[in-house]
Order: sequence, then C-alpha cells, then structure tokens
Amino acid sequence: MKTKQFLLAMTALVILFSFGTPQHSFAISKKLKKANSKIARLNSANIDLQGQYAGCRDTVTMLHEQLLAARANSAQIAIQLQDQKENNEKVLNHLKDLSVISGSQAESINKFLETMGAKDAYIKDLQTAMARKDSMTMALVMNLKGAIGNLDDKDINIKIDKGVVYIDISDKMLFKTGRYEVTERAKEVLGKVARVLLSHPEIEFMVEGHTDNVPYHEGVLNDNWDLSVKRATSVIRILQTEYNIPPARMTAAGRGEYVPVSDNFTTEGKAANRRTRIVILPQLDQFFKLLEKPNK
Repeated sequence: MKTKQFLLAMTALVILFSFGTPQHSFAISKKLKKANSKIARLNSANIDLQGQYAGCRDTVTMLHEQLLAARANSAQIAIQLQDQKENNEKVLNHLKDLSVISGSQAESINKFLETMGAKDAYIKDLQTAMARKDSMTMALVMNLKGAIGNLDDKDINIKIDKGVVYIDISDKMLFKTGRYEVTERAKEVLGKVARVLLSHPEIEFMVEGHTDNVPYHEGVLNDNWDLSVKRATSVIRILQTEYNIPPARMTAAGRGEYVPVSDNFTTEGKAANRRTRIVILPQLDQFFKLLEKPNK
C-alpha cells in the first residue's frame, strides 16, 4: 500500500515540475531514477518476504501435525500405563491371597510337589526298565532265529507283537493231517527251540493249538477244539520228556478254529490257520525286578 502511495506522489512531482527549467528537469529525472531503483529494491524484498512467509506457513503446518501425533501417542501411553497398573494390582492381590495360606496348606503343597517329583523319577525308571526289557526281548528273538537257522518262514515264524514274543509253527511240520502225534522232523525243530528256552530259566510260556474251520470228529475227540488241545499237550510232553523243560514253566491251551490269522475260504488260508503257537508269557515280577536294578 505504501509503495503505491509513493508512486502516486512521484508521478505528481513529475507533472508539477515538467514545465520547469532544464536544470529543474534534469534534477527531477535524477530523483526519478533513484526512486525507480528504490522501488525495484522494495519489490525484490517483498518477493523474498513472501517466500519466507510461505516457508513459515509450511513449518507451522508440519509442527501442528507433529503435535497431533504426539498427543495421540501420549494417549496410547496413558492407556498402557493404566493397563499395567491394573495388572500390578491383580498381582499384588494374588500375592496377598498367597500370604494368607495356612501352615497346613503350605505343607500340603510341598508334599504335592514332592509327590510329583517322585512320580517323574518313577516314570523315568519305568521307561529305562521298558527299554532294557525290549532289549532283552530282542536278544531272545535273535537267539531263537539263530538256533532255528534258515527254515522256511512259511513253516516257522518268530515275531514280536506288543512286546510279546510269538513262535508260530505250521501243523504240516509238526503233525500229520488230522493227527496229534508229533512227527520226527518236528522233534528236531522243537529241540532247537527248547535249547534257547532252557538258557532262559526265568521264562514261562504257553503252547497254543489252532485249527482251520473244517469240522473234525474222531474217537474221543469231538471237534477242532479237542484236536487243538491234544496237539498243544503233545508238544508240551515232548518239551518235558525229551528236552527236560520243567512242566511248571509251560501251559497248554487249545484255541480251536476261533483265532484265525487268515480266512478259511482258500487252501492257503486254511493252511495258515492250522498252526501251533508258543507264546513267551510276560512276567510282571521280572519286569519290576528290572525297575529295581538301575537303583542298585
């Protein structure tokens, strides 16, 4: 605004002295040049001030945004502090509750913790004993397979199922069709098994007779169940009388046709079901003795 007033004043002076002497005109022209130069400097200064104003306005905007962000962050921190305060109060209340536990309650808690520790130790001992028992079972199987040699697996099979050792011998190796007298070839196989069993006097076992589902009746034998029992007792008598295994270690059982390992609709299935099985019985007292040994 001041710049415009100055320009009007200068214009008026020019008009006023335009009719003066040449000297006056020269002086006025000189003054006019000075005025124009000052106007140019003022315009330049004005442009600089406008740039500075724009920069200040941008700075104010940025500071305002930072202020809003700081306020939001402050509010979040206040919420977190409040949550932490509430959690601390809960912990203090819990500690107060614990402080009122009676002496008997504290003793019960200690006993419970001791019991849990004892149970953990017992479980570890039990796992160790089970591992040792599995190792002993595997050693027994290897001894049996080594003693029997390279017989056809279809005629004799030794396996472990759920920690129990089974020796399956096909009836065609032990008996003639429909008979329960042990063959001479079978005595040789039973002798090999007997030598391993004799080397483990702690072992007790059961001899099971199994048949197919073909009806059987001969003499005093009424059915397959009778036949399976007679075959089991025939094997036990051989092990007792010819290989000196104490009878107290053996049990005879007849399962008849009721526990097949294959279907009875094919010749192969029937042959698989006609078998004598020696089951190495798990001895719980022996197992618990294993638990005692690691502590000695």
